[in-house]
Amino acid sequence: MQIHVVQPNETLALIASRYNISPAILADANKLPNPNQLVVGQSMVIPIIGQFYWVQPGDSLWTIAQRFGIPFQELARINGLNVNNPIPVGLRLYIPQRAKRDGEFLAYIEPRRTGEVSEALESSAREASPYLTYLACFAYLPRRDGTLDPPNLNQFPEIAEANNTYLAMVLANQEEGQFSTELVHILLTDEQVQTTLLNNIVAEAKRVGFTEIHLDFERIAGTDREAYNNFLRRARDRFHQEGWIISTALAPKTSAVQQGEWYEGHDYRAHGEIVDYSLIMTYEWGYSGGPAMAVSPINSVRQVLEYAITEIPPEKIMMGQNLYGYDWTLPFVQGTTATAVSPQRAIQIAAENNAAIQYDPAAQAPFFHYTDQEGRQHEVWFEDARSIQAKFDLVKELNLRGVGYWKLGLSFPQNWLLIQDNFNVVKKP
Repeated sequence: MQIHVVQPNETLALIASRYNISPAILADANKLPNPNQLVVGQSMVIPIIGQFYWVQPGDSLWTIAQRFGIPFQELARINGLNVNNPIPVGLRLYIPQRAKRDGEFLAYIEPRRTGEVSEALESSAREASPYLTYLACFAYLPRRDGTLDPPNLNQFPEIAEANNTYLAMVLANQEEGQFSTELVHILLTDEQVQTTLLNNIVAEAKRVGFTEIHLDFERIAGTDREAYNNFLRRARDRFHQEGWIISTALAPKTSAVQQGEWYEGHDYRAHGEIVDYSLIMTYEWGYSGGPAMAVSPINSVRQVLEYAITEIPPEKIMMGQNLYGYDWTLPFVQGTTATAVSPQRAIQIAAENNAAIQYDPAAQAPFFHYTDQEGRQHEVWFEDARSIQAKFDLVKELNLRGVGYWKLGLSFPQNWLLIQDNFNVVKKP
């Protein structure tokens, strides 16, 4: 597949003709929200096998072959070129499909705790499950006595089963919508409560058919760090007896001694030794309550992951990835909240406001500015095919296990196309 960035005056028909496909196929693959009003800077995935490259000034067969990781002799053979002759600028070369490697993919899904699950959320689970190893139901909430407050599972078990996807039971130490340090302290230190909790997890997992238990315990006090490690050892032994996978979600740290309420209770090295894998939440640098910036800038993501592989085997690490962006009103005022937007909605906003999409090469993320009807300035950062491909390249470079997404329900069709192009998705046997 190929990523194309819309240039001024380009139309869907013109782009489709360039790659010898129909406009309808191109529009459907990208679920274009604006097929008749493309946005300058908008990226699209071209659903072809392999990709094309147009020779630029200064290029040679060798430099192009190096860029795409193939022998220059093979590139010449595929395109019917003589290796001894220079190649003209503007020549279109065919680049064969890159080799795939196995990868695991998790996506959280968060239904409302009461009432019916929306048709859109269920549809999102059905769309994504063919590309997932794990469908993670967020979340069972442990109470202070070790009992469980369950989410609305809807048709998610059936959807996972139909797609050979592991159904993951997520547990989160939340009370009243917030991660609770006090609650998790009780769960980790009161042996009787802990026994009740583990018994209830096992009973519920057997009832529903969960085959992975995923612990998203956050805001753990540094003084409870070893208690969490010991709880994980106990939980691992219990769950492995059932043949289940155990995994954890970890805050994005850059050192073992990093301070702060989100970091001190997470011991990377211990998790790497104890559980089957950990998902590192490498997102929310740009967050709803902070100033405008990329949600998961790749330079910051790389820093976290390069530290992580010194503590955890890379094959036990999943890179966390957001499926959303934010629309900030400017100037940023502390206490205000940005609006979450899907990548598809971000493109619609740009089209509605005639705003060109720009791309930050350091953060590897798209953004744009616009003025609303009340005259207020806005800044929008989101994800697109380029930013996701950059993350996939990092996963492959560091030999990580795969990618975990927060969260389904936000439309981003290019992401699933690029998973298929880059990886062989590991499925339940």
